[in-house]
Amino acid sequence: MIITVNLYYTGTNGSAKKFAQEMESSGTADKIRAEKGNLRYEYFFPMNDPETVLLIDSWESQEAIDIHHASPMMQTIASLREKYDLHMRVERFVSDEDYSEDKDSGFIRN
Repeated sequence: MIITVNLYYTGTNGSAKKFAQEMESSGTADKIRAEKGNLRYEYFFPMNDPETVLLIDSWESQEAIDIHHASPMMQTIASLREKYDLHMRVERFVSDEDYSEDKDSGFIRN
C-alpha cells in the first residue's frame, strides 16, 4: 500500500519558496529521498497561489512514514518551518490496490 501525503506550506513574502529552496540546497530533501521506503519527495509551485508550495511525499508504508517521523530529520524540518513561519495543510491518499492503468489508458496521451 503506497501512502502519498500532499503538504501545502503557506507563508508570506516568498517564505514558502525560500523554505523549499533551503530544503533542496542544504541536502535535507535528498536525505529524505534516500530514506528507506521513500518513493517520492518533490516540491511544486501552484500557479494561482504564489505564497504556497506543494510537497508531494510518497512512502511504501505507514511504518516507513513512522520511522521518518521519529528520525532526527524531523527536527531539521520543524526548525526550517519555524524559521520561515509556515502554516500547513495536509491531504493524505492511500493507493487503490484494485486500480488498473488500463481503465484510464484511453485518456492518457503518451
